[in-house]
Amino acid sequence: MFRNYLSLVKFSHTIFAMPFALIGYTLGEYQTPGIDYWMLVKVLLCMVFARNAAMAYNRYLDRDIDALNPRTNSREIPAGILRPGSVLFFVLVNCVFFIITCFFINWICLFLSPVALLVILGYSYTKRFTSLCHFVLGLGLALAPLGAYLAVTGRFALIPVLLSVVVMTWVAGFDIIYSLQDDQFDKSQQLHSLPTILGRKKALYLSTMVHVVTAITLCAAVYLINMQYLPTGILMYIGTGIFLSMLLYQHLIITAEDLKRVNLAFMTTNGIASVVFGSLVILDFII
Repeated sequence: MFRNYLSLVKFSHTIFAMPFALIGYTLGEYQTPGIDYWMLVKVLLCMVFARNAAMAYNRYLDRDIDALNPRTNSREIPAGILRPGSVLFFVLVNCVFFIITCFFINWICLFLSPVALLVILGYSYTKRFTSLCHFVLGLGLALAPLGAYLAVTGRFALIPVLLSVVVMTWVAGFDIIYSLQDDQFDKSQQLHSLPTILGRKKALYLSTMVHVVTAITLCAAVYLINMQYLPTGILMYIGTGIFLSMLLYQHLIITAEDLKRVNLAFMTTNGIASVVFGSLVILDFII
């Protein structure tokens, strides 16, 4: 049963936002005396609870749509592996634990916790009425670095905001690519996405432009980190180069006529980009 819920929420996809959350945590800890490992545990728990709630609610809300789509009809709810009521209960439990964890962090995180839940749960409705749903998904994951920084410091700052913009545009860009697989199905069900209104070629072009914004914002954030925290920052710059290379690579292997390597672009290249960049930035702070 536990394995079924891990599959339901695609726990492996945590590698996208988690490294950026850890960077936000590291930036905050760098400004405070000592290292608060208990705070790290609370930040990680918030990440897990929020993501579990968001993914499970998406699967719950889309269960009838998933049943009609050949690509998704084997998911846990349409396949009868998990009951809708059980999944909804799972969502509620994770939402409650998320708010409780925020209570034990600080008042600003507790105050903003309903806003965070509204964003990450509200995403599931967006493809029913707007083609900008990719950016709402990106916004949900973009809360990770800023939220982690707020947990440690209790205040906003430019660098974690820039990192959140990086995550938002990065996720939106690769979600546009991922949604190419379902453009015809989405049209038949009157669901909204950028490929359904722009066509595959224009959607890919827009994804490229969005990732250009990602690259520019990432370079700005890295430059500011270098100036304020890491005078050398060699590992961070290596990580930045790898991240940008992975961004470029996924656009080179996908064309409007050939979508065979969408999963490679979605999971592998973006997973490598996030984990390597996050690891090298944090390692740079440590050494």
